[in-house]
Amino acid sequence: MIGILGGGQLGRMLALAGYPLGLSFRFLDPSPEACAGQVGALLVGGFLDEKALSRFAEGLDLITYEFENVPVEAARLLAERLPVYPPPLALEVAQDRLREKAFFQGLGVPTPPFYPVDGLRDLEEALGRVGLPALLKTRRGGYDGKGQALVRTPEEAEKALRALGGKGLILEGFVPFDREVSLLAVRGRAGEVAFYPLVENRHREGILRLSLAPAPGASPELQKKAEGYARRALEALDYVGVLALEFFQVGEELLFNEMAPRVHNSGHWTIEGAETSQFENHLRALLGLPLGSTAPRGHSAMVNLIGLKPPFPEVLKVEGAHLHWYGKAVRPGRKVGHITLRRDTPEALQEGLEALSRVPGLSLEVRR
Repeated sequence: MIGILGGGQLGRMLALAGYPLGLSFRFLDPSPEACAGQVGALLVGGFLDEKALSRFAEGLDLITYEFENVPVEAARLLAERLPVYPPPLALEVAQDRLREKAFFQGLGVPTPPFYPVDGLRDLEEALGRVGLPALLKTRRGGYDGKGQALVRTPEEAEKALRALGGKGLILEGFVPFDREVSLLAVRGRAGEVAFYPLVENRHREGILRLSLAPAPGASPELQKKAEGYARRALEALDYVGVLALEFFQVGEELLFNEMAPRVHNSGHWTIEGAETSQFENHLRALLGLPLGSTAPRGHSAMVNLIGLKPPFPEVLKVEGAHLHWYGKAVRPGRKVGHITLRRDTPEALQEGLEALSRVPGLSLEVRR
């Protein structure tokens, strides 16, 4: 039995991918309404509650996690009893934006300029080194655009400093990038690795709205460069499982932005659009099974459903569309499902996206 820390949609999809392999799952989540509880055993408890952790671990073979804000202390405590993959060190690096950037910079991976900020004096020094415009971010926490502010003037920077708590921050140079791309890599227990094709990601209001796979126009050289950067991180962390890396593409250069030590939103297209989904390959890696092919099946798009429940029949009328509903209450700004669209050619994929954009309630930026 596999234990999963967190009971959100990523845990849910891991379980759905594991059942055909004969696996069983238990989730630990503080919320009794965690949507993964609809497809597996849910233990309600805090991640730092030692009694809950002990009950959770009983009878498990190994443990993974489905989001990167699981307390590192919980992962380390459980690792004393059972294998925990990816390793707790990966969580530790991913949870601190300063450490994360420094880690990749130390591997020789290009990043935007950055500087730690723990007060007004640091901010002034950071502005001198990084320049403007820039992004002021909390080092810990924050996701989907939360915990950060774009600043264009020293006055805006000081205001953002106060709004974000005044310390524990990082200032990052604003990169005028061509687009954001992500790479999903998977490494097995014996060190074998596999890579999915680069994906183009489009955001609005800090939230991923649309992913295109493979990334249109991505050259073999760009793919090779991304894989090389990912391989360095996988080996340095002695990683096991799926690792997602987000990059800013500037011409034929890639600047590291963020990592996610888990299955990732930009990889949902793999359920229908790849020979082996990211979820199945994550489980294969944890269990020491042979990794599955990461080859794409034609061309795919993934559309996030944010705070809305579209008319399902209208979505399913679109050829090649697959609906994934997470069983969560609909709230503004909340990811409640996604649509995968798979077609054989880029032109057919574009036609399908334009058809989806006409579904009532969906607002897709289908063209750049």
